[in-house]
Amino acid sequence: MKITTVGIDLAKNVFQVHGVDERGKAVLKKPLKREQVAPFFANLPPCLIGMEACGSAHHWARKLEAFGHTVKLMAPQFVKPYVKTNKNDAADAEAICEAVGRPNMRFVPIKNGEQQAILAMHRARQGFVKARTAQANQIRGLLAEYGIIIPQGISHIAKRLPDILEDGGERTAGRLPPIAASTRGIT
Repeated sequence: MKITTVGIDLAKNVFQVHGVDERGKAVLKKPLKREQVAPFFANLPPCLIGMEACGSAHHWARKLEAFGHTVKLMAPQFVKPYVKTNKNDAADAEAICEAVGRPNMRFVPIKNGEQQAILAMHRARQGFVKARTAQANQIRGLLAEYGIIIPQGISHIAKRLPDILEDGGERTAGRLPPIAASTRGIT
């Protein structure tokens, strides 16, 4: 029983593994707890391993490649057509195993740690920008309820808001009630 190809369905706690021999016959169907994955594959002779490119996939790909395996990541939408039965972890692992061996399959390059760190930094910044924009739009909307209109753009808010809060909006089209102009609740 020489395993040539393995499909792994990644999960938070229990990973499902499906392996086939050179004829494509299933010779391994096994759930592995997270802490069992590395020791299992460290003791398995080098083979082709397929995984869906999802959370933790790049980490596991680097780890399994260090054991001498060839790891290929695939976008989940390219694996989906290979699921034969109801969607469950075992069926997904089998579909991944089937898909990774297809000659026309498109694969996702495995990212190294630095590439992932840069992407994480960009995603975090994107989240901060999105939150800032949402907050700016909320402030503009609340002030519009009092007839105080601020043009779109974060620079307009940064420039106008201190004056509006200081004079309660008296110099603008509307007037803020004292409680709305108070910055005590904001800080």
